[in-house]
Amino acid sequence: MTTLSKHNMSEDSGQALVELGLSVSLLLIIVFAAIDVARAIYYVEVIKNLTGEGSSMASRGTLLPDTAQIVIADAGTPLSLNAHGCVIVTSVLDTVTGGTPSFTVTGQSTQGSCSGLSSKIGCFPPPVSCGTATLPSEAAAAIQSGQTLYITEIFFRFTTVTPIGNLLNNMNLLPSQLYDAAYY
Repeated sequence: MTTLSKHNMSEDSGQALVELGLSVSLLLIIVFAAIDVARAIYYVEVIKNLTGEGSSMASRGTLLPDTAQIVIADAGTPLSLNAHGCVIVTSVLDTVTGGTPSFTVTGQSTQGSCSGLSSKIGCFPPPVSCGTATLPSEAAAAIQSGQTLYITEIFFRFTTVTPIGNLLNNMNLLPSQLYDAAYY
């Protein structure tokens, strides 16, 4: 009778070990995915705050190069925008030409690792002259003739830290580049 009982116990412990292995594997996948998704959300929020801060400073009279430098400094070590990102601060003037609003880039400053990037507003990388700016409809509607609009754009290369994050990145479920712009 004791041999029968030992035999059933060894089968149960083997089944429990398999279940534990599957459960721990699934739990680790979820935890690793959550780590990289949480980091991406955190960086997006920090970038949103930095773009708003940069545009606010520029609209209050801070020089564009100083604004870009302060935004880089305020990003701190976790983002390290100097090495992994780019800050573009642009001033756009609304001039009326023949009754039609015309948005002209009047100044621009960049800071950080900006090679291979281009501003979604216009001008960077700089051609011979900056010329016309491209503004979203909400920003174009808010600016009036003779007013200057200040835009801070931040590009950030997001890298994952877990193998599951790499898989999510390769499946295009996590972005490899984060972007935000603020208009003041």
